[in-house]
Amino acid sequence: MESLELADFRAAVARIHLGAEGLSDFRTRRDDLFATHPQSPIPPAERAAFTGLRYYPANDAAIVDVPLRPADGELTIDTGGPDGVVRYTRAGVLETPFGELTLWWIAAYGGGLFLPVRDGTCGRETYGGGRYLTDTIKGTHGRGVQWLGADRVRLDFNYLYNPSCAYDPRWACPLAPPENRISHPLRAGELSYH
Repeated sequence: MESLELADFRAAVARIHLGAEGLSDFRTRRDDLFATHPQSPIPPAERAAFTGLRYYPANDAAIVDVPLRPADGELTIDTGGPDGVVRYTRAGVLETPFGELTLWWIAAYGGGLFLPVRDGTCGRETYGGGRYLTDTIKGTHGRGVQWLGADRVRLDFNYLYNPSCAYDPRWACPLAPPENRISHPLRAGELSYH
């Protein structure tokens, strides 16, 4: 039953990412999912008092269209948990005004895009380990990272979100590797949970 609940949670995340009408609706739907779903990363003992996640105000300057240049190489992360070693390949390097970020392809069954970011707000205003802009294996399609064609990508950092481990240590999460750490403070997206 737990596996089916988790699959349902991921499907609900995908429906929110694909169906929400704008940032405000997206956040409202996400808060509702986190408050009510049995596989929410919010610890069960905290759900009754949960009133929603904290976010920065919408920030138009956090939406940028950037070039994507090809890149080679692989990254492996030992999760220390049941997932074992997870392999990522570089899908390309995004040349943002805030610093370069590597867009990763998860080299596992089905694959998926992954863009973790650790910025200048992490550890003070946002989760210390960094946030994600997309993890398409978890259903986060089309909001934070949009393919514009050729070698261009739109990044909307208003959709930065905390990994599940930011809410409850029972979750293991891959964090931003050194090449996805920028000093610029990205004051957009989700704030720290506690």
